[in-house]
Amino acid sequence: MTDPTRLSVIVTTYNNGRTLRACLESVKWANEIVVLDSLSTDDTLAIARNYNTRIHQHRFMGYGPQKQMAVELASNDWVLLLDADEVLSPALQDELRQLLQEAPAADGYEIARQEQLFWRMSHPATRMNHFLRLFDRRQGGVDDMPVHAAPKVRGRIERLKSLLYHFGETDLHAKVEKINAYSTGLVEDKLKRRRWGLPLIMIFYPPWFFLRSYFFKRNFVNGWAGFINSVVAAFYVFLKYAKLYEHHQFARHGTDLFPEGAPPVPAARRD
Repeated sequence: MTDPTRLSVIVTTYNNGRTLRACLESVKWANEIVVLDSLSTDDTLAIARNYNTRIHQHRFMGYGPQKQMAVELASNDWVLLLDADEVLSPALQDELRQLLQEAPAADGYEIARQEQLFWRMSHPATRMNHFLRLFDRRQGGVDDMPVHAAPKVRGRIERLKSLLYHFGETDLHAKVEKINAYSTGLVEDKLKRRRWGLPLIMIFYPPWFFLRSYFFKRNFVNGWAGFINSVVAAFYVFLKYAKLYEHHQFARHGTDLFPEGAPPVPAARRD
């Protein structure tokens, strides 16, 4: 019978040399660390080899399938799913060790994530998002969302008290690159969901999202970093629906709206 206190930490990587060392340092006490790498070209693998890790490589299949494959590579039933730019706070490390020693009472646990906001970390008074990261893989797995893939678990879900640090938003350039890639990746998913009323969504939803982020999630306590982050977040939701609207217009008009004799101008592929 599998010991319920044993933990496999799962980390998916691609060119994460900047943050991977801190990530692995915070989980080196775990029974097992599995790294699934998407064919990195930087020093990611060299860093991973400095820790007691089991390293596998596979071409990137999409966020959901890649993370699910990593989960299936684990040897233990209880897994902690991390991105390579996430780091367990010292308090969270202690809380996890205590929880696993006592045997978890729930089937999964959500963890609050404190975000890097460009030149600072978010203020503790910010309303943080909670993510399901620690779970019994016998009770579920990772969904197949093209971008924001997450575990789905049957049974009881509880929340831990301590924080997970996220060092992903290094600067505005990186943030804008990420939302541009994410919003493109979500077009196909939204096509499946048949979203209509796009012009109205583009007009009204981004301002509402800014207010929600800046005031309701208390990003105002983060000063100008919080204001900028809320504006970019509103732009992200605008981009998601603007790109979906653009897709429909290309499908509807083709090159009919270009001058006669103009060369065909298909939308660029961004695989």
